[in-house]
Amino acid sequence: VQLQASGGGLVQAGGSLRLSCLASGRTFSGYTVGWFRQAPGKEREFVAAISWSGSSTSYADSVKGRFTISRDNAKNAVYLQMNSLKPEDTAVYSCALGAQLAAVPSLYTNWGQGTQVTVSS
Repeated sequence: VQLQASGGGLVQAGGSLRLSCLASGRTFSGYTVGWFRQAPGKEREFVAAISWSGSSTSYADSVKGRFTISRDNAKNAVYLQMNSLKPEDTAVYSCALGAQLAAVPSLYTNWGQGTQVTVSS
């Protein structure tokens, strides 16, 4: 399964973006999908994850109440709706497959190419 993240861009603080993670090559139903981000000079950090059915989600404390993860298995897609964006949300956002809801990058595979999100103050 190949994953591709898209939907990033430049937005002012307080604005919104919707990221998409599309799978190709094989369906990714049955897998947890996680979103991670990495800012320059920093380690990759967990943002959100969603179970294969979509019934369970997990969020980093820094994005709770602002970001919403969802999925449409029929479209092989996972989305990350980001509202009330802050300059500290600036990073490259990537999606990956996991076997369970987890915040540890090493538990995920099939990392897709990321998409840049830049939030100006």
